Amino acid sequence: MQRTIQYILYTILTTVLFVSCGDGVSLQRYYVDNQETKNFITQDIPISMVEIDKSNFTKEQEEAYNSVKRLNFLGYKTSENDLETYNSELAKVKTILSNEKYNDLIDVSDRGRKMTVKYVGTDEAAEEIIVFGSAKEMGFAIVRVLGDGMNPEKMGVLIHSLQNANVNENQLQDIMSFFK
Repeated sequence: MQRTIQYILYTILTTVLFVSCGDGVSLQRYYVDNQETKNFITQDIPISMVEIDKSNFTKEQEEAYNSVKRLNFLGYKTSENDLETYNSELAKVKTILSNEKYNDLIDVSDRGRKMTVKYVGTDEAAEEIIVFGSAKEMGFAIVRVLGDGMNPEKMGVLIHSLQNANVNENQLQDIMSFFK
């Protein structure tokens, strides 16, 4: 009897391990696979390295900003000669982000430029926030926002406020020059 119970437990454990190690591509795997690929740029940015004028932040924006620890950036630069590759890579990212674990937060579209913000976690606490933007003439960028106790609603408010914030562009010079 004890031997049968052990056998059942081992079988369940083995099944759980195989199921949890699915071969679906994750966003993190996509980052790793493309970090040294042609037309891609990656950069890890600790939030302490980004100087942002917080003097006009509301309390919610300040809390959201302080919950962020680092940003993982991945960009793809397109050119006229590789639109097929661009469309293929764009489709891969969209497939990854269509996974049900990514919850929608914000979608914005303006003159051929699209930005989507999603999060992983619950409405009260996000494990990560994903900002995905694309423009056919430039390429696309994905920013994984990682931190502790991030609230998706407050992060949405913060993202809107950062569009008009004073950010020291010298800190992002490598990224900006990559897309030129």
